[in-house]
Amino acid sequence: MTEEAVPAAGQEMSYVYAVCRAGTPVETALAGQPGLEGAPLRTVRAGELAALVSSVPSVSYGTEGVKAQMEDLDRLEVLARTHHAVVEAAYGHAAVLPMRLVTVYLDDGRVGEMLGARAPEFSALLARLEGHVELGVKIYADPREAVSVTGRAPETDTAASPGRAYLQRRRSQQRNHRETYRAAGSVAAEVPARVDGIARAHVAHRPQQGDLAQAAGENILNDAYLVQDAQADAFRAALAGLADDVPGVRVEITGPWAPYSFATPPAAAEGDTR
Repeated sequence: MTEEAVPAAGQEMSYVYAVCRAGTPVETALAGQPGLEGAPLRTVRAGELAALVSSVPSVSYGTEGVKAQMEDLDRLEVLARTHHAVVEAAYGHAAVLPMRLVTVYLDDGRVGEMLGARAPEFSALLARLEGHVELGVKIYADPREAVSVTGRAPETDTAASPGRAYLQRRRSQQRNHRETYRAAGSVAAEVPARVDGIARAHVAHRPQQGDLAQAAGENILNDAYLVQDAQADAFRAALAGLADDVPGVRVEITGPWAPYSFATPPAAAEGDTR
């Protein structure tokens, strides 16, 4: 952030949630609805584009304020949920380009300059995403579930010594683990062929781990697909039953969502202030 871009104490800044075409229902449907900090949403126009924004305090959304929010998981969760809720509500009325979390500008004038500078790129992206949604495909491997479903207990020799029996159980567990993950990999390999001709684009995300992985088992596939609105049901049908007969493997289809994975955000890094 340059010296001239440092916001004055107590100054309000412009937080950008998404970009859409000017004149769409988004501008009127969401006008006045609350965004971050309870501030009402508004739009900033520049040519044929409009940005969905709200005012935020510089003390919380300037460079230092953003760093503090990123280190506070509770505040970060509220920020992320509010940001995504606004984007999803907007996408219910028209195609929008979701912006990165914490895309903040000094004022509406800077937002307008950004729209003008990136108009060709944004217009091309909107043309690509109009009439489309994002659907997620997640595949989980759970060796413990595989044992529960098959009822197959670890193989041991009843006449073996305690130490030998332990080693036999460990080998059996490891074999079950390998078989489950191998089966999950085979299921994952089938997905592209099943949705070929339905999905328009595909992005492979890093599998979710830690706090992000709330489902049972280990997430081994976390992909996103761009699909026409009218093809969403066909996409789900193409993957129906994919892992029904595979113990310990589960397929989850998520969405439809606004196409975050296929919208290029502004060049500014997260938390950058313009």
